[in-house]
Amino acid sequence: MTKITTEQLVQATNAVLVASGNRPVTSGICTDTRRITPGCVFFALRGENFDANCFASEASQSAAVVVVNRIEGTYHPACTILRVTDSLIALQKLAQWWRGELTDLHVVGITGSSGKTSTKDMVRSILEQHFEEVTATCGNLNNHIGVPLSILSTEKTCRAAVWEMGMNHAGELAPLCALTRPQIGVITHIGSAHIGLLGSRDAIAREKCTLSRALPTDGCMIFPVSDDYADYISSQTKAQALPVGGESCAVRAEDVSCNAEGCDYKLIIAGLGEIPIHLPIPGEHMVNNSLLAAAAGWKLGCTLTEIAAGLDKIALTKGRLSCRFVQDILIVDDTYNANPESMTAALRTVASMPLRGKHYAVLGKMGELGDTGIAAHAEVGKCAADSGYAGIVICGEPCAELSALAGAAQNYGIQHVKCTDTPRQASEILHTIVQEGDAILFKGSRSAGIERVINEFLKQD
Repeated sequence: MTKITTEQLVQATNAVLVASGNRPVTSGICTDTRRITPGCVFFALRGENFDANCFASEASQSAAVVVVNRIEGTYHPACTILRVTDSLIALQKLAQWWRGELTDLHVVGITGSSGKTSTKDMVRSILEQHFEEVTATCGNLNNHIGVPLSILSTEKTCRAAVWEMGMNHAGELAPLCALTRPQIGVITHIGSAHIGLLGSRDAIAREKCTLSRALPTDGCMIFPVSDDYADYISSQTKAQALPVGGESCAVRAEDVSCNAEGCDYKLIIAGLGEIPIHLPIPGEHMVNNSLLAAAAGWKLGCTLTEIAAGLDKIALTKGRLSCRFVQDILIVDDTYNANPESMTAALRTVASMPLRGKHYAVLGKMGELGDTGIAAHAEVGKCAADSGYAGIVICGEPCAELSALAGAAQNYGIQHVKCTDTPRQASEILHTIVQEGDAILFKGSRSAGIERVINEFLKQD
């Protein structure tokens, strides 16, 4: 949305017009003064550690419109100033209004405990083979701020949108579904991410299935048939329930073969036929994500050829099982985020890659697991040992969870288990044990910052 009038802004946000400037809106919505562009609409959001109202005067030097909670400082006379009770609610109201203007838009809404971003990237790539203009969530802007921004960045010429919706508390998905209004829903997996905040997997399932309940009767709810909560997901929607991945499912894979270069399989879609697929991403769990994406593409009119082309051209968001060789050492960057399911999936995927050397991993803490955290980290240590890792380096401030990870890894037979506080130290340890022909998996929650270990390792190489 690059053009909007003051009258439309006032009406959509219930704002008070404080000052009327003469700059036209030409560059969309912004919430960060570091990314101000001339002619934008700047929303001064307040958070726990910041208050953008303090910088609204600065923003007015370039912005066409500034939306504030309170008047503070002196504003540029060419900038229109709007005052609202709550700038975040105003942003969401504007997004709700704009979504109503996008009457010809096909929307795929995606949620799940893991695999959301990878699946979103795959769906987008497939739909781009069929529709002239497709938009999707940028990175992981999937929360109460990111979703409105994704909607507001969509132009009326766009024909398809793939919007990711995340949550870590009960009640967070309902307003996001109300904003996005998806016709196609995808639940990638119901696992234990954020279980410390929601209390149980049952509670997580109830919240994730908000998407199931939000779909229209002529919509479609897509999910893996192998999920523990598959029957529950199906029961929660009035739309068509479309499980994928099983032998009797309408969308399934056969003859799957995976290596460090990616996965190959035969895609079968009932009524369309079958086609060979090359997925340039390693890991059988990525095959499952690709089936979800293929089903979404099918339901929006994509042909088998378009689906295959989209999956072949997929480029995942940075930090998602990205593989590269450095001095004949395979570096696997999966640092985007982590939870128990994605951690064990990554460990098994890398362990399955044929090498002439050994497998190592640099692991960080998984967040928001609550009382289950110690056991979950111990299970990761056991998984690493069972998968045949020669060594793991655990990076992060000492805590009970990381101690459990290290203890389990040692107890189940990993020879090299090292704990360190800093990326620099972790890198130095790697340089003493890793040799040419080996592979290193880097994985942890965003808060663990494991990508910094990669940077240090490459710097020292």
